[in-house]
Amino acid sequence: MCRVVDLRQAVLAKNDVAAQVLRTELTARGTTVVNLLSSPGSGKTALLERELLLARERGVAVAALTADLATENDAVRLARSGVPVKQVLTDGLCHLEAAMLGRHLDGWLPEDTRLLFVENVGNLVCPAGYDLGESLRVVLASVTEGEDKPLKYPTAFGLAQLVLVTKTDIARAVEFDEAAFRANVEQVNPGVEVVLTSARAGEGLGVLLDRALAAGAGARTHTPVMARRQHAHGPGHDHDHDHDHDHEHEHEHEHERDHDHDHDEDHEHGHGHDREHPHVHTVAQTR
Repeated sequence: MCRVVDLRQAVLAKNDVAAQVLRTELTARGTTVVNLLSSPGSGKTALLERELLLARERGVAVAALTADLATENDAVRLARSGVPVKQVLTDGLCHLEAAMLGRHLDGWLPEDTRLLFVENVGNLVCPAGYDLGESLRVVLASVTEGEDKPLKYPTAFGLAQLVLVTKTDIARAVEFDEAAFRANVEQVNPGVEVVLTSARAGEGLGVLLDRALAAGAGARTHTPVMARRQHAHGPGHDHDHDHDHDHEHEHEHEHERDHDHDHDEDHEHGHGHDREHPHVHTVAQTR
């Protein structure tokens, strides 16, 4: 067990170094990275498509990279916005990592990109532990998923700097308890902003874009209590970036190992080897 924990710490520490390098490089060129995490079917792609369209209308230079285990469906949808879009197919790897992201950005990301939205693999377990060099980490949850999701996935919600509730146009039909959801978010991440959104009805549209632009302009972002605690006690974390979400190397499995992982992304295989994953490939979708 100790060897497993030590190996995981080593992998995450290596990722943190790569993330800080990537953050520094992108910040120097004026690009802000937004890391979007959610479970499958949360409506993340639909909302992101609307935000990309809005960014284009406002004249903001944006791009999007989306990761999935298979299919190019999300990239095709996002490319309808007319902004540069790239698809990363992970062939079973349940999350993105900083070095992997850096490789896929090299030679593709336009130099004038002001915002890069990264749509992580649909999964609230594996991606939660990996810093991608982002300046803003956003977790999305739909009204159909249940009010207890923040308690079931405390790492994902506990390290978020912004929480978006999606599909609010059907909240009444599914009897979504907004007060209970907000209370559960507050329990794992006191003070984080929770915004109600609906890609279909337009509720909350533009909030994600505004928060991302603010983060890129140097506005102070929310620092989760969990991140501050991990920064103080976690091994090898000397980068002091605003979002400060040093990952809970020793605690993530303790929080989530008791939960049935009902996603297909079997996360064990992604932690024990170098990230030069032989099956990862990309498909660029731009229009």
